[in-house]
Amino acid sequence: MMMEARETRRDRSLGIAIQGIREHMVRLGYAQGYRKRFDRTWRKFSEFAAHRGVDTLSVDLTEAFLLHGGVGSSTPEVPESEQQHRMRAMRCLLEFEQHGCFQRRRSGANVRLPDALMPVLERFVHFCIEDLRVGPRTMRVRRRRVATFLMFMASRGTLDVRSIRVETVSSFLSSLCHLMPRTLATVISDLRVFLRFLAMEGMAPASLVERIPRIRACTDQRIPDVWRPEDVAALLGAIDRGSPIGKRDYAIMLLAARLGMRVSDIRDLRLEDLHWEEARIERVQAKTGVPIVLPLTDEIGEALIAYLRDGRPTTTKREVFLRHLAPFEPFGPDDNLHHIVTSYRRRAGIELPRLSHKGLHSLRHTVATRLLEAGVALETISGVMGHISPESTRIYTKVDIAGLRSAALELGEVHHE
Repeated sequence: MMMEARETRRDRSLGIAIQGIREHMVRLGYAQGYRKRFDRTWRKFSEFAAHRGVDTLSVDLTEAFLLHGGVGSSTPEVPESEQQHRMRAMRCLLEFEQHGCFQRRRSGANVRLPDALMPVLERFVHFCIEDLRVGPRTMRVRRRRVATFLMFMASRGTLDVRSIRVETVSSFLSSLCHLMPRTLATVISDLRVFLRFLAMEGMAPASLVERIPRIRACTDQRIPDVWRPEDVAALLGAIDRGSPIGKRDYAIMLLAARLGMRVSDIRDLRLEDLHWEEARIERVQAKTGVPIVLPLTDEIGEALIAYLRDGRPTTTKREVFLRHLAPFEPFGPDDNLHHIVTSYRRRAGIELPRLSHKGLHSLRHTVATRLLEAGVALETISGVMGHISPESTRIYTKVDIAGLRSAALELGEVHHE
């Protein structure tokens, strides 16, 4: 069982704890249907506790409840998805009782702050955009993280940023124990920027920033996940290229599996980025702001033409790829298109290691690894991947898969400015 939480420190009734987390989920912007599903699990937990004559939340009680419900067993009537949901519901309840809040995992979370804290958040956002020139993508993440920190404060009865203390930040960071060190380091970095802003505004002492702990995180700890060539072929072969959505998805997959384009660049690709006469794709990368030129090969060109001519909805939008539900908008800025890969991977019956990354970004890793296995220099791979520094490419030297032999690109056609 993976309930890695400490014993709760509050001596409250289980009913009060559950009511508190219900209200907290509303503030975090969870949809009503999602809240109802969690609530069903907590009601069953309350009934389980009452049957045992217990009215105080503890790790032992949640473990017993999960085991009683079939979590961790191979019982066919308890699907894996339901087991994961029950574990998630109980983790959230334990986190809330321990820290007074729990962190919403999904990146698109819309945190609803109390009115008293909204003005300082909006002033901070304006400062980052106007004075620090922070880009839209970075600002979305930073705003969300600072909003989550302010919500943590509010959950503990604090609605004035002048009351922030080292203990406040320390408790907040303790509530993020589920994060990887690298992610936690970026959260701390964003908090430092926010606290410096408060110091500039006279709302916090300048010494507060220096007392925030630092996290050392290696940037190359994780070995990239790589697809086998036959799995990539099966993935592409599972797409119904006769349907409008299939034409779109096939073109998206080729851009990732053949060119190694980032999800953000595929999602934001515009019609004017396609230079047909020169047979190349030119755009400024969303992540780095650095221009890149990639080959518009026959395979990719034919897939794009098939989609643009016979699959793409009629619209004035300039983004190449659109949702195929009215009003036919582009994909949202936080959409990583993971659902597209997952759908065809399951259709093709492709089994990947349980803890591996299975999204479009893993196809990007695969392109880099194939190039490396083909003997291509790191500097060249760095150009293909659009890395600012070749050091970002060195992580691929940790991969040793003998079966990846062929290069995915004609390297003479790649140009990285």
